[in-house]
Amino acid sequence: MTPTLLFVQSLNGLQFGLILFLIAAGLTLVFGVMDFINLAHGVQYMVGAYLMAAFSAWTGNFGWALLLALPSALAVGLLLEALVFRHLYDRDHLDQVLATFGVILFLNQGVKFVWGAAPLNVPAPEWLSGSVELADGLLYPVYRLAIIVAGLAVAALLYVLVNHTRVGMLVRAGASNAPMVSALGVNIRRLFMIVFGFGAMLAGFAGAMVAPILSVEPGMGDNILILAFVVIVIGGIGSIRGAFLAALMVGLVDTVGRSFAPNLLRLFLDPATASQTGRAVAPMLIYIFMAAILFFRPAGLFPAKR
Repeated sequence: MTPTLLFVQSLNGLQFGLILFLIAAGLTLVFGVMDFINLAHGVQYMVGAYLMAAFSAWTGNFGWALLLALPSALAVGLLLEALVFRHLYDRDHLDQVLATFGVILFLNQGVKFVWGAAPLNVPAPEWLSGSVELADGLLYPVYRLAIIVAGLAVAALLYVLVNHTRVGMLVRAGASNAPMVSALGVNIRRLFMIVFGFGAMLAGFAGAMVAPILSVEPGMGDNILILAFVVIVIGGIGSIRGAFLAALMVGLVDTVGRSFAPNLLRLFLDPATASQTGRAVAPMLIYIFMAAILFFRPAGLFPAKR
């Protein structure tokens, strides 16, 4: 374990955490404001990646592809809200889970039908290619730094929108007491539509940003959806601040834990056993971390005030 490796893995954890935040922010708003369990939120991340791949191949330009992918992801989210999710708001959670799981299956098969089952690759823009030297002998990819900067910029924008705008005030009020907001004359359905569309666009943005560093393939949103739920449970349902801090913690615990768990276990076990045990324990660390947080704070670290 060296300080250089720890620093690099911390940067990777920060980048992963910010991607999780982009997905979890919309999910926690939908869950907190609308009391709606949307298992299909992960496929909106996948759709964003596929849209990025399609527009990148069509335009040949990363910037134009991103500008086209974002409103397209928003349109897909609003279409799903109008056709499917709007009819589930007043149903119980079991109906929501079953219906949105059906949407997952439908969209996973849909992207296979349109783009095929083979993974797609999106080239990173030339001006973000290469590496930058952070210290003597320490190189880090420029594009990964760009993801960190973009994630922090979106987090700052969300802070302003949620805390210093009228729509943000309504969203916070809806997360606290949606029936009261509706009773005061606010069109709660329109608020739901705005929240849902914005959450879908954030998930699509996350998918578009990771497309150049991951393979774009069917089902890519399924595993990250689980981590997004872990984030909102740790941070507190309905809390943007909680989602941000929890996403960073989950990203760091997962990335650093996978890298250093075997090395730490070598202090107590022989190298072969430590390596095998470390590989088995590392994927469990975030769930152990979640259980520890919920033992002391059952509502999460920063739950929305109710």
